[in-house]
Amino acid sequence: MARMKTIGVEAKMDEKFKIEVKAGEHLIIVDQPKAGGGMDAGATPLEYLFASMAGCIGTVARIIATQKQLPLRGMEIKVEGALDLETLLGKSKENRAGFQAINVTVDIDADMSRQQKEDFVKEIDSRCPVSCNIAHATAVSIEVA
Repeated sequence: MARMKTIGVEAKMDEKFKIEVKAGEHLIIVDQPKAGGGMDAGATPLEYLFASMAGCIGTVARIIATQKQLPLRGMEIKVEGALDLETLLGKSKENRAGFQAINVTVDIDADMSRQQKEDFVKEIDSRCPVSCNIAHATAVSIEVA
């Protein structure tokens, strides 16, 4: 039987782009760069999406390494993607609003062969909730309170 855990955050937006997000006992500031009308008080939502991806990959890697007693000293994780700003800004409907693709590069510091590292990355991806939610359609409902 599945053991489910509900995760949630609460956010409050002020008059500009700054949004304060309460995540457990942590306060996360989301904002836009000054050039985009924000105050640059925090990362953008898209940067946090990528930070979530990198953080989840690293966390799952450490869980697997601990479970399997793998010699993982550390990892460097790079996440990037391109999106159509014209769609984001409402100037075009030609493309979807999301990233066209998300590319993740993982540099693993461990005494493993290339094949072992590739197998390790495949297992990380198969167990990473953030990667799963991005790669596969997850129902999202947005409604007025």
